Formats: sequence, C-alpha cells, structure tokens
Amino acid sequence: MSTVTDTKAQNNGISMIGASSTAKWFGDKNALSFDDAGIKEVLSKVDQQCFIVRDTNGTIGVATKLGTDDPSRLSSMELLATVPAFLPGQLGDPAFKKTYGLEYNYMTGAMANGIGSAELVIAMAKAGMLGSFGAAGMVLKKVEEGIDAIQKAVGDKPFSVNLIHSPAEEALERNAVELFLKKGVTIVETSAFMDLSAYVVRYRASGLTKDDAGKVLIKNRIIAKLSRTELAEKFMKPAPGPLLDKLVAEGKITKDEAACALKIPMADDITIEADSGGHTDRRSLVCLLPAIIALRNEFQAKYQFSEEVRVGAAGGLGTPESIFAAFMIGAAYVVTGSINQSCIESGSSDPVRKVLAEAEMVDVMMTPAADMFEMGVKLQVLKKGSLFGMRAQKLYDLYEEYEGLEQIPKDEIAKLEKTMFRDSLDNIWKGCVDFFNERDPEQIKRAQDNPKRKMALVFRWYLGLSSVWANAGEKGRELDYQIWCGPAMGAFNTWAKGTSLEKWQNRKVADVASHLLTGTAHLFRIQSLEMSGIRMRSDYKKYTIA
Repeated sequence: MSTVTDTKAQNNGISMIGASSTAKWFGDKNALSFDDAGIKEVLSKVDQQCFIVRDTNGTIGVATKLGTDDPSRLSSMELLATVPAFLPGQLGDPAFKKTYGLEYNYMTGAMANGIGSAELVIAMAKAGMLGSFGAAGMVLKKVEEGIDAIQKAVGDKPFSVNLIHSPAEEALERNAVELFLKKGVTIVETSAFMDLSAYVVRYRASGLTKDDAGKVLIKNRIIAKLSRTELAEKFMKPAPGPLLDKLVAEGKITKDEAACALKIPMADDITIEADSGGHTDRRSLVCLLPAIIALRNEFQAKYQFSEEVRVGAAGGLGTPESIFAAFMIGAAYVVTGSINQSCIESGSSDPVRKVLAEAEMVDVMMTPAADMFEMGVKLQVLKKGSLFGMRAQKLYDLYEEYEGLEQIPKDEIAKLEKTMFRDSLDNIWKGCVDFFNERDPEQIKRAQDNPKRKMALVFRWYLGLSSVWANAGEKGRELDYQIWCGPAMGAFNTWAKGTSLEKWQNRKVADVASHLLTGTAHLFRIQSLEMSGIRMRSDYKKYTIA
C-alpha cells in the first residue's frame, strides 16, 4: 500500500485513509460485494480470507477469494488490503490449549452451590472448552455425585472442579482435597484464597514425578483465581518449604514429591478476576492484568520454570468487545461467569434465569458474603427483583454493633423473625446445630461460649440459604434470592437483544461461548483492517448472531 496521505475515499461505510495501491486483485466479479448486506456477510466469514478492493470509480468493496473458473467473469481491481482467515481457536495462548487438551482458550468459571453444574461442565467439555464444577457450598456427597456424573459423561476430556478457601471451616477444604485426590480430579480452580493452605499445597504436590531428563511431571493442575498482586506472588512461586516439610512429616506427601514441588510454581495458570459476580474486589481489568503479567515475567526470570505461568482474564466479560480487549492486553485465556448462570444447563432455577436475562449493567450491588461473613468480605449480587443485598447488609450491621443476639433490641429481633427468618431465632439456632453437627461439628463447639460467634452462625443461616432458595426457585422467597452477578450480565443482554439469545430459553452455554468467540475473532479481523488504513462503519464491526 502507498504512503498514507490526507485524502480519504469513502463508500458504503468503508473508507481508506491514503492514496492508491499498486497491488491488484484478480477474481470473479460475481464474488464482489459493494452493498451493505454483502459486505457484512463477507466480513462475518472469519474462516475465509478477505480482500478489500476499489474499482475505477473509487467504490470500495470486499471479496473472499482470488481467481475464477470462468474467464468471462474475471475482473481486475485495485487491492487495498488483505486480511487472512482468523478462527476462534487462534485466540489466546496455544500453550493453555495444549496443556489441558482444549480447542479454545475459553473457560466457564465455577459458580458455587452447583450453579456451575455437572451438565454445564459436560457441555463445555464436549465443545472443546473447559468448565469448572461449582463444588463450593455443596455437601461432600453431592460433590462426589457431580464428579462421578462428569467423569462418566466426558471420559478423558478435561474438566475442572472448584476448590474454595475455607479459613473458617477448614474441614470443608481438607475434605474437598481428599475427595479430589481419591476421584482422580487433575484440574482444580481455586478461589477466595487469602493465603496458601496445607490442603492446596498437598493437592499440588501429590503425584509429582520426574522424567529421565529431570523435568518435573505435573499430575494435578491448579488454575488460581485471584485479584491481588500479593496473592498472585504466592501462586507464582514454589510451595513454601515449611508447609511441604509438615506434609511429609504427616505422611500426606513423599519426600520426592516435596522436592519436585520446590521446582514448579504453585499454579499453572492465574485467572485475574476483575469486576465479577460473587466474591470480588471489583478491580479494573485493564490495570490489573498487565500488572500481574509483569509480575509473572519477573518470577519467570528468577525461577526459570520449564512451564511459564499463564495469566488469564475474568470479570466483566460478556461481549465480544470485552473479550477482544482482554486478549489484546495479553490474556492467555478468558473465563466467563455471570452470563453462564442464565444458560439452561446451569444449576440455577428458571425464575433466576428470567430475571438475569432482564438485568442491566447497573442492576448489581455489593453485600456481605456468607462464607466469610465475620471478616467483612463482600460479594456482588443482582439487586433487581430482590431485597437480599439490603437485608444481608442489615445483618452485618447488627453483627458489628452487638456482641450477641441477646443484646439486639427486641423490636429488631421481631422484625428479623418476621421478614427474613420467618421463625424464631431459637429455632434457627437449633437448625444451625443440626446442620453443623453433620457438616463440621467444630463450628458449634466454637460457638457454645461465644455469643458473637453464635450470632454469626445464625445470620449466616439466612445468607447461606438465600442462594439455595434462588437455585431451587423457592416460591414465596423471591425477595430473598441471592443471585451472584456482575455487570457482564447486563452487557451481554444488551449485546444479545433482538437475537435468538435474547430469550434465556435459547441460551446454551456452548452456543453462547461460540458466538462470543466468533464475534471476538471478527473484531480481530476488523482491527487488522483498520491497522491497514481501512476504516469500517460501526455496524460492520458488530458480529451478527444467527
């Protein structure tokens, strides 16, 4: 192409800043498109190369191929730019696909209480993508049943299971790791970790060996989801020696496994979680992702790991434009969350899917989390159609102000029992005792002589069950539904409006992923053309959902 000048030729929404080109396009004139419909169709065919041409009248058009079998239709025109085919499978880091045996660098993140269901994970595996089973918050028996169902359905295809940090209930984390090792789960997605625990270190170290060349062979892969640089450091370095020594002394791992663990990072991949649903610090992806990538580069230079830690992106990803932006700033892979909850395979309920499909970007708020209530940790939920966010915050305010249930004014207690709990707090406490005696008896022991702790467990009864009510579509409890959701849901709804995906009944998780990735590939091609001096009208840039 010639040197760019101040001249500008424009036609049908395509313009070129520059003069002329000496290159020529020779092809079938019937394959040329100069009208809106034809141009959009050609640009959308990401699996075919695209030629931008200009005829003698200065009209700019597009074509998908060179040459012709019929010499009578042969046409010669000025060739302004060429953009090759760009497939969705080319997005991101090929090493991520190779490591996990995937076709696409796309993952659905875990949504707790089985919202990231076995059905959803199976659908992703069959589509060549990675799904994470939402094991957090589920009783161990249900987690095992979910893993069994996935393994039976997908065979040797990859899948992930969520391992959530449980500092207040260590037994949950310990039992989950023991189950994963027993069932042969080789990929876990960790979340909500504030520090490395002995349990996650045990999982990583178990099964490590060396090949004949001395390279460490990794059995159990970790994809760590986090939003802070200080946490990223912990997962980018080898496991701490003292923790490894402790595990060896307890017979949890061997000396050889511990030695191998000192030569690899704690995680294979780190997912940068920006403004997401559920636990989130609501960080800016465009600020956080480059910072973590730079940190990764520093640790790689220091440790010279044989496999570099990859860095992916999550949070706020619900349109081709947002996913395109993530890949452009260096994401090795992308992870979607909120949008998958509205899909028919999720473990949520139809009433929740309906309200999610109607949500806008502003229909979210922060509220206290059930699992880290006492620490003041918050998560992001949907406020549209639910009072849960405000009610959960009320409970935390009471927890902060009083040292026990007995200190709360009687009129406040009456309001709580009437609106939220719909039972006496004494009965709620009895239910907590029964629940934790089966799940983790230590929780009840710690609360026996600790009124503050007892109050927290009672309040957590409401916070914990509110998500159960939402997943079950509990009638009469609609205003108490806890629906984890980030702004990506509203962005997706805007993008899908007027298409087949507007209705939640048509949303299948693999189809949603395919449309998003194809739309992203389409934007890559448009960007390539614009870097060549070709400017496209905005509606040409939008990928059309069939």
